[in-house]
Amino acid sequence: MNPTSFKAYWITEENDGSFHHQIIRRDTAQLPQNGVLIRVEYSSLNYKDALSATGNKGVTRRYPHTPGIDAAGIVAESTSPGFKPGDAVIVTGYDLGMNTMGGFGEYINVPAEWVVLLPSGMSLKESMILGTAGFTAALGMHQLLRCGQKPSDGPLLITGATGGVGGFSVAIASKLGFDVTASTGKTDKNEYLHHLGAKTIIRRAEVDDPSGRMLLRPQWAGAIDTVGGNTLATILKSLKPHGNVASCGNVASPLLNTSVFPFILNGVNLLGINSATTPMSVRRSIWEKLADTWKPDLQRIRTEVVGLDNIHISIEKILSGEITGRVVLEHQIQV
Repeated sequence: MNPTSFKAYWITEENDGSFHHQIIRRDTAQLPQNGVLIRVEYSSLNYKDALSATGNKGVTRRYPHTPGIDAAGIVAESTSPGFKPGDAVIVTGYDLGMNTMGGFGEYINVPAEWVVLLPSGMSLKESMILGTAGFTAALGMHQLLRCGQKPSDGPLLITGATGGVGGFSVAIASKLGFDVTASTGKTDKNEYLHHLGAKTIIRRAEVDDPSGRMLLRPQWAGAIDTVGGNTLATILKSLKPHGNVASCGNVASPLLNTSVFPFILNGVNLLGINSATTPMSVRRSIWEKLADTWKPDLQRIRTEVVGLDNIHISIEKILSGEITGRVVLEHQIQV
């Protein structure tokens, strides 16, 4: 196939250490030749994308760069027998959008080992409403279920519930029959959280114990925590015996100050969630569930669809904590 010109959101590092964004035209021949060339129809905005777009070297080491850790589109070329031109596919995680040109460009070229065929029962747009956020929430639930978590055990706590991962965790858990308690610092979002399926809503401060006590009164049977820091420490101290908490975020702090007592006296489990490196067999299984029995009502997820020309506005908003729900990037490609 002849090289194709396409638009990409382009981040450059200036001599003074600042970072500049612009939309440029590139050529598919300039992409790394990794094996599967995909025409991206949709991407989505994650906090990690905003960090990459503003020069966070912990996410992206080398610039110039195109962010976008999520992408969904149509295979244009493939050297892998597992994919053929015309296949609808999803790519999330691995190195996409970090140091490999990502979904904020109209084309990506990635290894076949990163690519998932779009499952039946899901559109490309729906896959990016879910994106890494929905996949991470589902992976957290997968880990809880693996450890025997059941709705009959008692309430399930979701922290950071108005964020992408938190919102999907509420929606998926409630669909699976759990009694969901949602924790949020946004007191004006109670109606939205009830709409997603939360039964009880509590203030963020109620999961931020400052006492320094080693154990607290057991309140929750399990949790999915997107916050980290003292919130996670408080959850561990507040779980019922043999409860489970899936940890997938650090918006409060990456540090965890706790004792061994929740583990050796209450037998709780702390489950680490790293969606980027999820084995492909598990990845495919979770996407199949998200297209079927675990599929949340996506009309209930607050979603804003933006074009490439306006993605910088959404990046500024997510960095300042102004985003509730999801931002989906739609590429208007002339085929």
